[in-house]
Amino acid sequence: MGIFDRTERLLGAQGMQRLAGSHVLLFGVGGVGSYVAEGLVRSGLGAITIVDGDRVAESNLNRQSHATTQTIGMPKTQAMAERLHAINPACRVTACQHFYLPDDTGGIWEGTYDYCADAVDNVTAKLDIAVQCQARGIPLLSAMGTGNKLDPTAFVVADIYETDVCPLCRVMRRELRKRGIPSLRVVYSRETPIPPNAVSDPPAAAGRPVPGSIAFVPSVAGLIMAGEIIRALAGPPHKAPSDGAETHIN
Repeated sequence: MGIFDRTERLLGAQGMQRLAGSHVLLFGVGGVGSYVAEGLVRSGLGAITIVDGDRVAESNLNRQSHATTQTIGMPKTQAMAERLHAINPACRVTACQHFYLPDDTGGIWEGTYDYCADAVDNVTAKLDIAVQCQARGIPLLSAMGTGNKLDPTAFVVADIYETDVCPLCRVMRRELRKRGIPSLRVVYSRETPIPPNAVSDPPAAAGRPVPGSIAFVPSVAGLIMAGEIIRALAGPPHKAPSDGAETHIN
């Protein structure tokens, strides 16, 4: 039994071929993005470019799939690439250790991509990614806020202009209108943010409260994103006639 045997039973041979021939551009491999990457590669994606300028920190251990006591201090893209290669060596992983900003794109848009996923927390970067994808005709799925949330069942996929509750969505709606972006598909939480308990923040966080986070919220958002992208790239599966047999999952 091969690595994708059970996946092919859902997506079909043609769907797996389409996935294997697809290239996804992913911005951010933190709490959300690391699970986007892992979900895509575990499902048979052929190529992924991951962009992030950060390094693994001890505070990442509670929610990021590549974060372990052995990877602390490593560039996140390196830790993520090694994990993805360990899962599926056939996947072509390009790691760009780079903080993306509109005036410093790192030549990323020179590549050819079938889909783009935005899992960064910088509003300026998120907005420019949306502008660049619209200009190039690249489908984009963007993650909204997952900090200060405890309910993983509250995530939904919607157009940014149909969102509510989320403070980041409110900012994005306003700024996207200014840039003439008529639509943006997002994953966002309808849970009202929870005020975080006070703890001793490090000096680098002075003046900016650090949001609370937990293992099972950003990971769910990331896997929802991976699922949306996989279904879009693989296309509708060919359904075999049912024989009425009972299904058992191990």
